[in-house]
Amino acid sequence: MTGPPSFRILVVDDNAAIHDDFRRILTPPESGSDLEAHAAMIFGTGATTAKPKLPPFELHSAFQGQEALAMIREEHSHQRSYALAFVDMRMPPGWDGHQTINKLWDVDPHLNVVLCTAYSDYSWDELQSGLRLKQKWLILKKPFDRVEVIQLAQVLAEKWQLACEVVTKHPHALGS
Repeated sequence: MTGPPSFRILVVDDNAAIHDDFRRILTPPESGSDLEAHAAMIFGTGATTAKPKLPPFELHSAFQGQEALAMIREEHSHQRSYALAFVDMRMPPGWDGHQTINKLWDVDPHLNVVLCTAYSDYSWDELQSGLRLKQKWLILKKPFDRVEVIQLAQVLAEKWQLACEVVTKHPHALGS
């Protein structure tokens, strides 16, 4: 019997600290819970705060849109896909998030995307009309909240898995 599937997530941001934040949030070390339990026992602080049980996320990092596109293409050449991508809006000097997302969708139209931004050069209407796959993207404002990131990752990974199951059982159901 195998464990639950690993959900592959691509983080596309020009800031290395953002990649570290996503890694801390979505792939926390297993040993932390033992350490907290021992500290609670030693210092008498009672029960530790329960952390949500996360599905197994596998995070990959790209620092520019062009790098992300190359990674998506490489994975597709090996019959692998990402469940979702967290994409920064502003990534000078390369493509911005808007351009990056559409290029990623050219290769993988099933990719769910979370557009991460503190500031956008595009209005809401421009984003709505410029991003082709309306049901495949959401916005997450920076600075982001840990719980929001976890919820988005869990829900979008599950949505992606269900869509994959539908395509497997009914290949023409989603236009594949």
